[in-house]
Amino acid sequence: MKRGSQVGSTTNGASVIPELCVRINTLYHVQTELESLEKKIKTYFRNVESIDRSTDELNIHFKLSQSACQEGIRQLCETFAYKVIYSDLSHVLLDSLYAGDTASNRVEPLLRELDPILRMVSGILHNGVRNRVITSLMKGSFDGFLLVLLAGGPTRAFTLQDSQMIENDFRALRSLYIANGRGLPEELVDKASSEVKNILPLLRTDTGTLIERFKQAISESCGSTAKSGFPMPPVPAHWSPSNPNTILRVLCNRNDEAATKFLKKAYNLPKKL
Repeated sequence: MKRGSQVGSTTNGASVIPELCVRINTLYHVQTELESLEKKIKTYFRNVESIDRSTDELNIHFKLSQSACQEGIRQLCETFAYKVIYSDLSHVLLDSLYAGDTASNRVEPLLRELDPILRMVSGILHNGVRNRVITSLMKGSFDGFLLVLLAGGPTRAFTLQDSQMIENDFRALRSLYIANGRGLPEELVDKASSEVKNILPLLRTDTGTLIERFKQAISESCGSTAKSGFPMPPVPAHWSPSNPNTILRVLCNRNDEAATKFLKKAYNLPKKL
């Protein structure tokens, strides 16, 4: 049985997304008030003639408190993104996107559920912190999208022809955050989505070429140990089209006979990880 939508809900049914937004607003308010207070105090002492020293010598600042606010906002933004992407929306991303019938399980359900969340947070969050929260959510979206493509499990299998469909879904996800110029700056979206964009060409590369690229990459990374076979390449910190582990994952999720034969011979693996 598929799980129903859990957007903005907790086990007791109370919405947690507005609560996180309010906490972020609160920390941002404290941070800006501390900045204002520091300026007011320094201005006051500067105007008091009996104070015979510069305001810099007064050592009036709230750096530790302001840093704590900044770190709190960063952690809350990260918590917000993980909560939405990997919990609330896991049923339309990790569980369903491209699972089984690839053509039927496209990105549209994810977009439909992300849109009201973006509207909600845009209405609650202060202008000074809104883009930071949405940027965290955007990064989480692209990370989750890439996770499905490269580590989605045995329910995902892609043909060479599926690559154009996946690229169209990727563009649709980007467009959600750009919002025809009303959302995040396009250069910011480009930066957050660059890892996915760099991987997409592998999905439209024929299997024979992928196998040769993998052999070359594994030889370059493992040196002489690759001559006696193909060692399992370590998982990289970041996915890269030249990384052997990344290429291997594309091959493992490639739904064709050539990929199956190569994996069986090289690693005794099934065609999907």
